[in-house]
Amino acid sequence: MYSRFVERRIRTALTDTRVVVLVGPRQAGKTTLAQWCADNRMNYFTLDNATTLEAAQEDPSGFVRGLDRAVIDEVQRAPALLLAIKESVDADTRPGRFLLTGSANLMTLPRVADSLAGRMEVIDLLPLSQCEIHGRAPTFLNSAFRGEIPSIEQTAVAEQLIDIVLAGGYPEALTRKSSRRRSDWYQNYINAIIQRDVQDVADINKAQQMPQLLQALAHHSGRLINYSAIGSALDMNHITTRKYTGVFEQLFLVRRVKPWFNNTLKRLTKTPKLHFLDTGLLASLQNLSKKKLLEQRTLFGPLLETFVLTELLKLSSSSDQHIEFSHMRDKQQNEVDIVMQNQDESIVGIEVKSAATVTRTDFTGLRKLAEGHKKQFALGLVLYDHNQIVPFSNNLYAVPISALWH
Repeated sequence: MYSRFVERRIRTALTDTRVVVLVGPRQAGKTTLAQWCADNRMNYFTLDNATTLEAAQEDPSGFVRGLDRAVIDEVQRAPALLLAIKESVDADTRPGRFLLTGSANLMTLPRVADSLAGRMEVIDLLPLSQCEIHGRAPTFLNSAFRGEIPSIEQTAVAEQLIDIVLAGGYPEALTRKSSRRRSDWYQNYINAIIQRDVQDVADINKAQQMPQLLQALAHHSGRLINYSAIGSALDMNHITTRKYTGVFEQLFLVRRVKPWFNNTLKRLTKTPKLHFLDTGLLASLQNLSKKKLLEQRTLFGPLLETFVLTELLKLSSSSDQHIEFSHMRDKQQNEVDIVMQNQDESIVGIEVKSAATVTRTDFTGLRKLAEGHKKQFALGLVLYDHNQIVPFSNNLYAVPISALWH
């Protein structure tokens, strides 16, 4: 079992919060972690079991009644349980009563936010980060917000970096020794999600088009979202495309990254970017292989940007800092791939390059961000495919991508 960095947050929350909710994509390791944190002291139920699901749906109050402390897995399959849990924890307010897991963002489901407001803490669990895979303590975010250059012990570059990005972070997929076997796993995973989970979170009239839409979204990962362009090939209007994209976001397959906006910088684009939340899954949908990426290096750039974003999201989920993620682009096409701002309003900007060479022009967007936020700007990094840290000016550095997990 991999050591997961959010375990500390779960155990802490169970000491002072009535309901703790662990959410993330299927097969990210939620069940294993929840059972580990429960430590055989809580009853365990999974709503993937047909009998348990029927009992929970038929009589939610009866299902919850009498439970002292319990883990309920895949709770999004029976949303009515949440009202019954509210009644239970209002009557018995001890902390740590329920540890729930969900493969959908429960806060987007009807009535959930209202029913458990003030009674629950929601913790995200994405697929494995490189720090978790290698058993290293995460230091990148704390260093970056202090304006310090991340430390690096050893680097992964060129073909080794491609292998890491293509593998993704799902624990089960990582047990597959060949890229073909991992691709087969991802295809089966996608089919299972669409057949089983989509209808749990939304009323979908065109379910048969969901696989094609996911494929189309994969080819737009790392770009500004254009719902009309994405849906046109599928005979879907922009409203339906937006709605169905939102379903995939609820299921933690994709994430829309909001545009950076601040009054000190003018003429910024207001369009979100689309990213997948696992590069192994994304590469499978795009039919990308190591051979193809070596032959067509331009294909690696968007995939690598997604990889860096997902690594940062994973690191932030275990951080004591609350971090907002966005991207910046102005009308002159100056951009910063990832803008992070913590609760102290400190800003870190990150540009991602798949090349082994960085030039002064690669810092144009970061300089613009720094100039617009002189007091808040902590650090600007161009993460690139190399093994050396290179200073470009005050608070601006080219840094190897593997600094994320060293």
